[in-house]
Amino acid sequence: MQQQTKASMAATGSRGPGSPQSGSIGRGSPASDSPGPGSSERRSPEPGAPEPIAVVTTGGTIDKAYFDALSEYQIGEPIVRRVLEIANVAHPYRIVELLRKDSLDLTDEDRASLQRTIADMTLRHVVVTHGTDTMTDTARVLASIPGKTIVLTGALSPARFSESDATFNLGMAFAAVQVLPAGVYIAMNGQVFRGDEVRKDRARSMFVATSSSGPAPDHSA
Repeated sequence: MQQQTKASMAATGSRGPGSPQSGSIGRGSPASDSPGPGSSERRSPEPGAPEPIAVVTTGGTIDKAYFDALSEYQIGEPIVRRVLEIANVAHPYRIVELLRKDSLDLTDEDRASLQRTIADMTLRHVVVTHGTDTMTDTARVLASIPGKTIVLTGALSPARFSESDATFNLGMAFAAVQVLPAGVYIAMNGQVFRGDEVRKDRARSMFVATSSSGPAPDHSA
């Protein structure tokens, strides 16, 4: 079974770590936004179209791929566009590939770059795909950004695996960012947590609230 999984992943033709790719627009109207690292200018949305959601990729397990030549997992090309296309997501989105790193390898400079990239965007709703080990550290850095709803998410197994939590987590983050008030949140394990009131329980491989207030409230009603 393991060999079959590796073979199917190798068939995806995913590349290894490399330079960030250009920002791109998903279904719906393109977004107008100031360019950041790995992104480019886009024209304004059509009148009446909803504001696009920015999806900033930083690497992590969600984007890991198996490379037979190296016999190890590495951060591959971001899988988020493929996941959103398969789900037939109609809401416009803008993908900005910023980093391809395991979250344990992220530096203070990397987090500062992510903070600047999001702060400089005109878009107000941002999903960040991120490794789970230091996701809460990044959430604390992003808390300094005012007036934006930022939801971090990731996966405990690569999105290229058939039995991965990546698709579920990304879908939940994409929905949550549309209804939550400004702030920083983490969407994992079927819950949305405030970014400063959650931790990863490595023994149980899940995120748990660190405050009695529990998960973030539902503001969709």
